Amino acid sequence: MDIITDTYSAPCGTLTLGSFGDRLCLCEWRTGRSGDAILQRLSRNLNATFTDGRSDVITRAVTLLDQYFAGECPIFDIPLLFAGTDFQMSVWNELMNIPYGTTLSYAELSRRIGRPTAMRAVANANGANAISIFAPCHRVIGADGSLTGYGGGLDAKRFLLNLESNITTHI
Repeated sequence: MDIITDTYSAPCGTLTLGSFGDRLCLCEWRTGRSGDAILQRLSRNLNATFTDGRSDVITRAVTLLDQYFAGECPIFDIPLLFAGTDFQMSVWNELMNIPYGTTLSYAELSRRIGRPTAMRAVANANGANAISIFAPCHRVIGADGSLTGYGGGLDAKRFLLNLESNITTHI
């Protein structure tokens, strides 16, 4: 099987969306510094190549992203496919528990996965997340409240956090 990819123009940058079978496996910033490594890891772990196109999964992802960037609070009910180590997947799965409009420190994320001294490894796993926004790695910040690295850049991270802070209605 191929990873079907298409682009999405967000107000704060361009994303590459990818589906593998009936699951979303990619929502990655095109300007991201770790983008090539993420694409290589996906290709290797899924034993797949990339093909431009549009799938039902990508169409659904676009609808959800449109709602999200319109300031709505969509339910991200699209099935996700994480491709990484068990440790990375534990971090990415925990990202799913960070509510809209809230942030969490790397230290707290480390504690939540039962690895309180693994903050650097958690930060690296967070940076390797291939499914931005859907697995909200942008909600993880420094212990002092500072914005730290983000694949789409700090301006995009700031944009997303500001967008979410204005969402008052949760579905």
